Amino acid sequence: MKTLVIVTHPSIETSVINKRWVGELKKYPEKYTIHELHTVYPDGNIDVEKEQHLIESHSKLILQFPVYWFSSPPLLKKWLDDVFAYGWAYGSNGGYKLKNRKVALAVSAGIKKEDYSEKGRYRYTLEHLLSPFETTFLYCSADYRSFFAFYGKENEPGADAPGLSESELEKSARDYLSFIDSL
Repeated sequence: MKTLVIVTHPSIETSVINKRWVGELKKYPEKYTIHELHTVYPDGNIDVEKEQHLIESHSKLILQFPVYWFSSPPLLKKWLDDVFAYGWAYGSNGGYKLKNRKVALAVSAGIKKEDYSEKGRYRYTLEHLLSPFETTFLYCSADYRSFFAFYGKENEPGADAPGLSESELEKSARDYLSFIDSL
């Protein structure tokens, strides 16, 4: 079965990393289903039953998003709240449609990796900041497989922002697909 990639980026057309990842995934439609939440639900009104069926028809689930204020974009949080409903994702009366389903995250972080550390600028690792997702998946009995991250090149205030090279983008895209395929 294919892998479902839920892409949540409010401005994917201006993205560098997430746009590149989506472009790479689109080269393999036989392996990946790309589901862009901001395109499908621009008004934020989520068709819960449709989303649940979409998840059920795939063997793996990837949530791809940029880290926003040390969490996810709001639409992804709403999607999780709506779609991972009692009786479907968890509950005493059955459910658990995510049980043993392989799930993972793919995030772009606009901050340097060393800043995501106990001694770094923000004092927390990305693993720590993403732990609510892991806890959610564990609560739903899913098979959480961690995350793939591309760390950014945030500069000190006032510094010129260097761009990403094409080789960095290419390597990131290849590594991302390898991550998904190894789950």
